[in-house]
Amino acid sequence: MSTHDFPAYDLADPRPLAANAPYTFFLPTLDELAAVAPMDIVKLMFDYTHQTERWPTERMWVTVGETDGDVLRGALCNSPDEPTSPLSPGDVIVFQRHHIIAIQWDHPEMAPPSSTQREYWERCVVDDCVIDGSEPIEFLYREEPNLEEEGDEYPDSGWRIRGRQGSATDIEMDARSLSYVALGAVLNLDDSCLTWIDSPVGTSLMRDFDTGDYVLQE
Repeated sequence: MSTHDFPAYDLADPRPLAANAPYTFFLPTLDELAAVAPMDIVKLMFDYTHQTERWPTERMWVTVGETDGDVLRGALCNSPDEPTSPLSPGDVIVFQRHHIIAIQWDHPEMAPPSSTQREYWERCVVDDCVIDGSEPIEFLYREEPNLEEEGDEYPDSGWRIRGRQGSATDIEMDARSLSYVALGAVLNLDDSCLTWIDSPVGTSLMRDFDTGDYVLQE
């Protein structure tokens, strides 16, 4: 039996995740990370290295107890949701500042300014072939928002986004599966349309793949 058959975890480095999802995954600034001190509460990502029943990764809070440069020690605040987790509230967690994905400040009035990076949580309808990366965006238009879902705190942006048609027939285009997702989820994969994202309802754009530009359609 390998060691990975026993319940265990590694702390995930969130920086590659943030680099691959710059419009939906936001990390504290370097100034914020440097300011974390005892009694602040920070969120970390715990990757389980064994076969799990429900969750391979959990995000949980840790109360910082000691700091030694970039190395911190704290106590786990959460009860894990994963039944096979080896962790329990109060367990000592040793981590580095770059592991932190969120901060609850003990003295928020003394905290450094947070990032002012714009977030793109408004929803859109998009071809699944764009989401799975098999086709780039080719056509998009903005209509009156009409798809808000009950319980969803973010509104419909009105954007409707189609993947490249290529050799697909109109019937095949109509049969494509669609998803209702955050604009940021689309921009993570293809942000070529970002400069148009605030265009008004009625805007219709076709991508010229020779130039990379989007051309307004009448």
